[in-house]
Amino acid sequence: MSDLKKPGMDNQQPGTYKEVGPRGEAVSNPHIVNIDRGDRLPPTQQKGRKWEKQ
Repeated sequence: MSDLKKPGMDNQQPGTYKEVGPRGEAVSNPHIVNIDRGDRLPPTQQKGRKWEKQ
């Protein structure tokens, strides 16, 4: 399993992140975001979900 990140975490590696469930499981209609150096991970669609780097 990949290293999961919580919403709102600062200074993550730039790249594409996909919204996943609390244990990394797939969710329906996940948000996919691109962040740049120094950006903060955005909120997820539902409480408890996390971000996984693609």
